[in-house]
Amino acid sequence: MAATDKLSGALGRTNAAHLLRRATFGPTEAAIQQFASYTVDEAMNELFSEPAPPELPVDLKTGETWLNPAATGGNSGQKELTDYFIIWHLEQMRNSGTNISERLTYFFHTHLPVRRSLVESSEMIYYQNALYRQFAFGSFKELFKHICMDNAMLIYLDNGTNDVSSPNENFAREMFELYSIGRGPQVSLGDYTHYTEDDIKAATRILTGYQVDHSFGNINEDTQLPTGVLRELESGDTFIANRHDAGEKVFSSRFDNSIIAPSALSNGYATSDAARQEFDEMIEMIFDKDEAARFITRKLYRFFVYYMIDNDIEANVIVPLAAQFKSSGYDMPTLVKAMLSSQHFYDVDDAATSNNIIGSIIKSPIDLILGTLRLFDVNVPADLDTLYNTVYIDGIFEFIEEQGLNFYEPFEVAGYPAYHQFPIYSRNWIRPHTLAYRYKFAEYILNGVNPKGEVLGIKIDVLSWVENGGAISTPADANILVDALIELMIPFPIAAERRDFFLTTVFLDGLYVSAWTAEWNNYVSDPSQYKTTVESRILILINAIMQSPEYQLC
Repeated sequence: MAATDKLSGALGRTNAAHLLRRATFGPTEAAIQQFASYTVDEAMNELFSEPAPPELPVDLKTGETWLNPAATGGNSGQKELTDYFIIWHLEQMRNSGTNISERLTYFFHTHLPVRRSLVESSEMIYYQNALYRQFAFGSFKELFKHICMDNAMLIYLDNGTNDVSSPNENFAREMFELYSIGRGPQVSLGDYTHYTEDDIKAATRILTGYQVDHSFGNINEDTQLPTGVLRELESGDTFIANRHDAGEKVFSSRFDNSIIAPSALSNGYATSDAARQEFDEMIEMIFDKDEAARFITRKLYRFFVYYMIDNDIEANVIVPLAAQFKSSGYDMPTLVKAMLSSQHFYDVDDAATSNNIIGSIIKSPIDLILGTLRLFDVNVPADLDTLYNTVYIDGIFEFIEEQGLNFYEPFEVAGYPAYHQFPIYSRNWIRPHTLAYRYKFAEYILNGVNPKGEVLGIKIDVLSWVENGGAISTPADANILVDALIELMIPFPIAAERRDFFLTTVFLDGLYVSAWTAEWNNYVSDPSQYKTTVESRILILINAIMQSPEYQLC
């Protein structure tokens, strides 16, 4: 039995919940019920169904978008507009249902990040995000071609200043090391197994001559999104790339000593078409290497499956999946469907328990917060002022940052440490300070207040959810109530002693099971008199589970 063989039969509740925790921004009871009857093929069809294009973000001061599709400017400043875009992005995640497109869009952001304080353009950050969303179900290789010319990326890694007279190696270096093929073990000075310093220099020369288009007037014909421009001049009946290095670029043996040069010159300059052709040749050269497919496959594996890749996983999961990925033209659905359909993903490829996948990843702050809102069907205000300022800017923004994610402000070009930093990966989310804020979040969302003690604008209505959410078949039965919450909130079975702790110590507080039944029946008979009593017990239970180590896992 190969680890990458498909899981057979219906998913069932446990596997359905596991898939939804990893492939979306958190399951609901309705989604678990829906997916439990699916085979993996049916589940993939649902996850990868084509989503409707989202509405454009709006400027709170005008109630209208400032992106049309070229930037028209808003009444607000760039800081406010970027905040509004980030709120819009988080809302796309929260409202993404059982579709995986927003999860893949977020993956692209973590892999090919941008820093708002360096770019200082809400428009450029939005268009980069739109590019990621457009290629969520497309080719990673084609996305990579576009991201190299993306305005935000040209600023973020300085390729907009890469000129034939003053080469800037920043982007070429990160392109190899972090975004496409990876370093591998260092062989010698300047030789990193998969590329060399000479390759960085050659790639830098190919990437000369591009600049940021602040006007957003240069629209790519394939994506219909604004992109950077090649600096060029008209020369007779052709255009020349006058700031592009027109010389021959020789790559190392790591790339089979490939030589890339302009196919056409005019007065010693590469024509504009020839400069673009050089770029295309270089991207094809990089992604023709098996290691490029394996590098991206590893990143996706750590994002969706597990951070640890040992020799067995490398040989039996990464290598075969990467081969499929490469042969598909780097098609994202081909790779991700195979990964999420595999017996390995559901922990049934072997009998070992030491390498279990389910419950092995620590939730990011976004997963914890949005997943909680989704699980408990928390309604958000329709009023934009309340949604933007009260819920997000005075609440969720601080929750996310205090839990260790400075969203759209990664402090290193590799992105957020939890997604790349060997050897601890997602364990980066847990520090004394951030863990305390994870636990405080439970109190905030259950009481509907922000860290300042002000009204948050959202709140878990625990009593309504228990009565109407469909997850608790018999609320009057303490055993059923506790077991249902544990199953929904904790991704794996817990020990009997732990279960009894939540039931007896936390929920019943030393009372008999029959005492809870009596309290619930009293509430049903006279809600006005007994609501506070039953609601307080459920609040205590949910708060205890949310503040448990197990709830931090997915």
